[in-house]
Amino acid sequence: MKQIIAIGGGGFGREIKDLKIEKYIVDQSKARTPKICFIPTATGDDQAYIDTFYKAFNSLGCITSHINFFKRTINLKEHILDQDIIYVGGGNTKSMLAVWREWNLDLILKQAYKNNIIMSGVSAGAICWFEKGITDSWKNHQSILPCLGFVEGVCCPHYDEEPERIPFVKEILEAKKIDECIAIEGYCALHLINDSPKFSISFKNKADTHSVVCNNDKILHKSLLGVEKKII
Repeated sequence: MKQIIAIGGGGFGREIKDLKIEKYIVDQSKARTPKICFIPTATGDDQAYIDTFYKAFNSLGCITSHINFFKRTINLKEHILDQDIIYVGGGNTKSMLAVWREWNLDLILKQAYKNNIIMSGVSAGAICWFEKGITDSWKNHQSILPCLGFVEGVCCPHYDEEPERIPFVKEILEAKKIDECIAIEGYCALHLINDSPKFSISFKNKADTHSVVCNNDKILHKSLLGVEKKII
């Protein structure tokens, strides 16, 4: 069973408290002691972010590791394919994907996904799995960025958290640059199973995921077809 858990915002990168979404991710693995690898490329392998990852997931009984690209880099294929879960951190999506492609990590992750290793992450680590993502990788504007294409759709994280997100989604829908946007609010995760969205997981503030479309010049927010809402 292929799985992606895409988090719109929140989690251990902001605070280590109840670790609700982290526990949810770990619980999706069949392994008694899951191996989870953190990929913090989007922040340039920020050490504080890495330390927080270890603190969070060690407390959940996982076997933890991370990948550096800005120091000497390990055998990527060997390590990635030995994991139960991959967790990708937030940051600059464009720069992250460029580094991954230079190292062929995009291809290795695709093989891992086909091997039923769970893909997960927040912000950049949420949108990277889709065909395209809405990103603020550029300082002065939002943009539509081609991503890995493991699953269909255009995904926007932080939909209710960052003031520029909603107007940009509205603009590109009205301009017919996209037909639909999968908008994930902060403190919400979209859980996809076998390439299809199945659960909208709220872990604070009753956050949700939306299908945003433009119909007769009106912006509509709908529930994703076939998606069950869960509060954890």
